[in-house]
Amino acid sequence: MAEPAVQCDYTGISRLKLFWALSRTSHGLLDMCTPAFAALLWLGELPPARTALIGLLTTFAGYTAVYALNDVVDYRVDKEKVAAGVLSAADCDIDGVIVRHPMAQGLLSFREGLAWAAVWAMTALVGAFLLNPVCVAIFLGGCALEALYCRLWRVSPYRTLVSGAVKTSGALAAVFAVDPQPSAIFLVALFLTFFFWELGGQNIPNDLIDVEEDRRLKARTLPVHCGVERAVALVAAALAAVPVFTVIAFYLSRLTQPAIFALLALAACAWLLVWPGLRLFRDQDRSAAMQLFNRASYFPAAMLAVVVMRLLI
Repeated sequence: MAEPAVQCDYTGISRLKLFWALSRTSHGLLDMCTPAFAALLWLGELPPARTALIGLLTTFAGYTAVYALNDVVDYRVDKEKVAAGVLSAADCDIDGVIVRHPMAQGLLSFREGLAWAAVWAMTALVGAFLLNPVCVAIFLGGCALEALYCRLWRVSPYRTLVSGAVKTSGALAAVFAVDPQPSAIFLVALFLTFFFWELGGQNIPNDLIDVEEDRRLKARTLPVHCGVERAVALVAAALAAVPVFTVIAFYLSRLTQPAIFALLALAACAWLLVWPGLRLFRDQDRSAAMQLFNRASYFPAAMLAVVVMRLLI
């Protein structure tokens, strides 16, 4: 029987770190900026205090639950990765700040992980219902798609499209939380912004980081199926689309004077996505893929900062 890849003493209050690791909270907190950005961008002003408070709790609960769900559904696959000794090589990215896949490494039991995910999911459902029942449907759809994404690991390389849809669900739910009848065109632009960000800045680069391990474990990721060169080309195409739809979303929003702040958003896109994307296109190696993944992870936070700046001026 394989020993856990991480040998640390997690007892007492420090054991809570394992649950945060299960939900990848260090990365999740950055992703949680997505719904806040979407809601503020569409409204062009701060929402009522009640909506804001419920929204923050629901956002935290939802992202905590969905990230934990990933490890719950992928438990057997992650155990294979532990047995094959491939987890430690991936701990340099932002997902592995504490420890990666604590259930698979024997640091948390499956029941503990399942209970953690269930409690946060129930909390998110209650909050979503209080905000807008449409948010409940979006959250449940996101959970279903996340489970499907995990199951497709050895089935189809196009599971990355499912991941793109999952990452947009928080943004769409946030808009419906503050406005029951938002603009359909704005929702499309918002969806495509975060869909292409997830593909080009997160999912495919993450698969490029793990490409050698995935080949050994017979995974069907895009880099394994199409080759590194084609996968990098898809990353470049997706990243090129992000600034375009970001600007469109700013102009379709209710934000006043969108041009100036759309330019700031473009500058953030250049720093966080375009420059590391160009390095990956040039080098096509693991280091460049990891740099892109880590830097692109700050994209939602950067977009939120731009909108908050506008609201404060």
